[in-house]
Amino acid sequence: MSRILKDLAPRRTLSYREVGATRTPGALPAGYHHLRHSAAVGHGPADFRTAAEAVTTWRMHRATGARVRSAADRAAPGVTLEVALGIGPFSYGVPCEVIWLPEEEHRGGFGYGTLTGHPECGEESFLVELEPDGTVRFTVTAFSRPAVWYTRLAGPVVPRLQLAYARRLGTVLARLVAEG
Repeated sequence: MSRILKDLAPRRTLSYREVGATRTPGALPAGYHHLRHSAAVGHGPADFRTAAEAVTTWRMHRATGARVRSAADRAAPGVTLEVALGIGPFSYGVPCEVIWLPEEEHRGGFGYGTLTGHPECGEESFLVELEPDGTVRFTVTAFSRPAVWYTRLAGPVVPRLQLAYARRLGTVLARLVAEG
């Protein structure tokens, strides 16, 4: 287990108050940058199951090149994880905790929140939905704001990078679904 995962319990805590707010994407909290990105990634129940599995087992994130270190193989409330981007000494991992999973049959995925030590504070959800017409839709919803000096200094660059990563996740998930 990595050093960061050992550090996640119990002294690391959620770094924001509005826990679970990504469950209602139309009412995200004020005072944060809001992100919503949606993409069709497949069609039908089989594609839905493939997409939901890829999201909840971290496969989608790993397929983008991110490294995910987690206390569990699958997302579940209370599971802590570290998502790292970069190479070798130039990689940077950020601590998060899974907050919620959708409870509807036609939705899969999870929402996670930032833990102390994360350069941003807020929450992000990664949801897959089987729409009535059979479309499988992937949606990233987030609210965040800088938590440390360097993300404050980066200003509008961070939200652009977050949107680019959300788009990348959608593209990668569509590829994973097509591969079956």
